[in-house]
Amino acid sequence: MKQLTYIILIIFIGSCTSTKKMDTAASTDAKKNNTGERATSTLVGQDTALDRSKIPTPGPAPEIQIGDYQSFTLENGLKVFVVENNKLPRVSFSLIIDRDPILEGDHAGYVSAAGQLLSRGTKSKTKEQIDEEVDFIGATLSTSSTSVYGAALSKHKKKLVSMMADVTLNPSFPQSELDKIKKQTISGLQSQKEDPNEIADNVRYVLTYGKNHPYGELTTEETVNNITLEDCKKYYETYFKPNIAYFAIVGDITKAEAESLVTAYFGDWQKGEVPTHSYEIPTPPAKPMVALVDRPQAVQSIINITYPVDLKPGSEDVIKGSLMNNILGGGFSGRLFANLRETHAFTYGAYSSLSSDKLVGDFNASSSVRNEVTDSSIVQFIYELKRIRDEKVTETELSRMKNYITGSFARSLESPQTVANFALNTERYNMPKDYYPNYLKKVAAVSIEDIHSMAEKYVKPDNAYILVVGKASELADKLKQFGEVKYYDIYGNNYVPTSASDLPANLTPETVIKSYINAIGGESKIKSVKSLSSNSAVSVMGQQLALAEFKAVPLKSKTELTMGGMTAQKWVSDGSNASMLQMGQALPLPDNLKQESIIDNSLFPEAYFDKHQIKLSLSGIEKVDGKDAYAIEMTYPTGGKATIYFDKETALKVKFSKVMDTPQGSFNNTWSYKNYKDVEGLKLPFSLTQNVGPQIINVEVEEIKVNTELPPDTFKIE
Repeated sequence: MKQLTYIILIIFIGSCTSTKKMDTAASTDAKKNNTGERATSTLVGQDTALDRSKIPTPGPAPEIQIGDYQSFTLENGLKVFVVENNKLPRVSFSLIIDRDPILEGDHAGYVSAAGQLLSRGTKSKTKEQIDEEVDFIGATLSTSSTSVYGAALSKHKKKLVSMMADVTLNPSFPQSELDKIKKQTISGLQSQKEDPNEIADNVRYVLTYGKNHPYGELTTEETVNNITLEDCKKYYETYFKPNIAYFAIVGDITKAEAESLVTAYFGDWQKGEVPTHSYEIPTPPAKPMVALVDRPQAVQSIINITYPVDLKPGSEDVIKGSLMNNILGGGFSGRLFANLRETHAFTYGAYSSLSSDKLVGDFNASSSVRNEVTDSSIVQFIYELKRIRDEKVTETELSRMKNYITGSFARSLESPQTVANFALNTERYNMPKDYYPNYLKKVAAVSIEDIHSMAEKYVKPDNAYILVVGKASELADKLKQFGEVKYYDIYGNNYVPTSASDLPANLTPETVIKSYINAIGGESKIKSVKSLSSNSAVSVMGQQLALAEFKAVPLKSKTELTMGGMTAQKWVSDGSNASMLQMGQALPLPDNLKQESIIDNSLFPEAYFDKHQIKLSLSGIEKVDGKDAYAIEMTYPTGGKATIYFDKETALKVKFSKVMDTPQGSFNNTWSYKNYKDVEGLKLPFSLTQNVGPQIINVEVEEIKVNTELPPDTFKIE
């Protein structure tokens, strides 16, 4: 049941590539806005002499006028902020629940699910009815565990507020919707398993905060399956109280109108006591520690240098620290970018962040680099971290960054939503009332000595986690120079890796394959199978497709993927040649990919590895879904490589992973196999998941037939 491997890959490789390109472009555009460069319209007379060798003397901080807001508080404690802006006939409403972070334990994910359920049905309306009403007035309505947001034309503001009140005060929590949310969440988690950036984020949070901290615990498939409706209801009943809530209203509305609407629809909301939570504050490691997440098929490494920091919102250090971090790695003009990209060409970009938080903030410097320059990149990261800590920045760097911060702040004031956010932040974090009005004056007052002080305080290369997600066999020895190397799985669990040299001498790739063959029915049973056909339901990007597969010895295979009864794509192999059709048009396949695909898509390829001249090597034991699995690297006659994983306990095949080199670039193509069932004496997987880059494809097998007679032209190449 691996015939779909390259079929689905080819179908979606184009969209995957396009997405990657668009994301890169969007990211690039966003970073360009961080350069601090601004077009000028100043006209200089011909007789004016400019000395361009000198940086202009900074002028005084500009006087800024932050838009006015009005506020009032209901008797139940709901605090309301109104920013009137009549430029457009629109209005937005943001309800925010200001609770402490929650440690969810073995039901992690229930808080998010509860927030999503708010808009999935009320005591008087179904989800479909809510959606229809929102669409009818052209509005936006969304909910989360800490917010309810709505926006619409101002003429519909009463209707919108009534709908927001309904989902806030009268959610029905339908079980059917929770089941959908859990299914969607699990699908997303499956996709993240093969995404190195998602893996890096997960492990970084565990390292920085610890699993016993709300910021460090992870939502997994297991914890999502544990979520109950009672979990969600209890969360809502405990935390959705007006006395810890803020309501920001922005747009074409007066204070009087806002007060009338909020009082009418939220005035009866009952206040109550809300529990608070405190947690042990995470601390940086005493010395550098290397955390390595092994991705055997990786062609690049994700690097994060990270640790927690004690930096609270609104503190005096936030503005100074922001300037310091922007000089270090805030964008195209940052030192990290200049060093790792411009000077050494190790990467497309390298950045850093210094984040404040009411519990605990964090510092993180990150990049994605080629395997062969991973250690060299870390050397340069550490060099720049120590340089900004030990040496003072230049006046030119500081002046440029002040200009950037000033320009960004000024531009943000063009949005009335910014004024509302300022008001909310001031109230929520108990900030001085003049914090934002005096913001640019504080920026202008930052000195070189202040930047040096911030770097000494918050840049700690000697107390950092150096997290690397990449190919351990190429990296582990090189990383030892930076500190003790510890291995982590994709969930942030520390483990001791088992290499091929640590395995019993009598354990070989052939014995692992033989155990697998015995587990699924035995050699004689497998070789008695001359043909196999199946029908499956395929789900990808919200679309439903049908898949019909046919296999026969030797090396014959056919896959036909249909949508709405029409053939979207078809693969056929007659045993020696193969063709791929997409919407009736032939797709060219490189010879190596074609030959490898013929083998991979064949009937029980593992039983015929010796015949197909596949070379095998046992690379060790790795974690697959938290369980030990033997990893066997296979080398095709073409020179291509792939890795197959067999569960140590059951001997069943649980994963297949391969890097696909295509004209559009390299992509990691991974299959997971689950839900094995007996079919006429054979044990075959009925649930398969494919990850191709960011795409996730789910296949649910509906029927499998063994040794049925197939038409003679089944494997005819067109």
